[in-house]
Amino acid sequence: MTDDKKVKSSKRKRADLIRAYRCKFLIAVIEDPHDIRNIGTIVRNVNALGVEKVYIVDPKKKLPDDWQEMREKRSLSKTSASAIKWSFVKRFDSTEDCLQHLEKNNYTSIVTSPHIKGQENVVLHEGDYTVHHKLAVWFGSESRGISDLAVKRSVLCVNIPMLGMIESLNLGTTSGIVLYEITKQRREYQRMYKRRNKRGRKYVA
Repeated sequence: MTDDKKVKSSKRKRADLIRAYRCKFLIAVIEDPHDIRNIGTIVRNVNALGVEKVYIVDPKKKLPDDWQEMREKRSLSKTSASAIKWSFVKRFDSTEDCLQHLEKNNYTSIVTSPHIKGQENVVLHEGDYTVHHKLAVWFGSESRGISDLAVKRSVLCVNIPMLGMIESLNLGTTSGIVLYEITKQRREYQRMYKRRNKRGRKYVA
């Protein structure tokens, strides 16, 4: 076996091994990011934490529509530590287009913001992220934050408690912290559901 085939075989084994730990029906949405490096960082977080998909609202059309072209984009591959090659990423022209797609497929949206602005607001570690079977977690742009439209069409606004003089975190850090808590809860839920289901009893949270 050649070295290239050995590497591919090793990566395929790794992909098969981690499949069971992926959080199903969980999507991270990046709304109008200005810095392509932040896209790469979030894709890396998404892949490392087992989030199923990434949606990018990209009105300025900085990214190609074709997933394969996106995977081959050097700027994304470098900043995501090649995670873009192992992650499902889809772009949308507008927030409305993305929301319509999510709602059509029965996804419930929640937004993240350091400010209280949603229909319902919760501190990150106090929320229950297993209530909704299909969940989309929105992260706003670096400069303007989350849009009013995304907030209006979401059921929850999540914020990370800020205990220092600085009252905000960068997009990459925020996505890592938020998605860690959400994937931890949903992965445990999936594990318990699977275990209970094997015994013939459906797990209800």
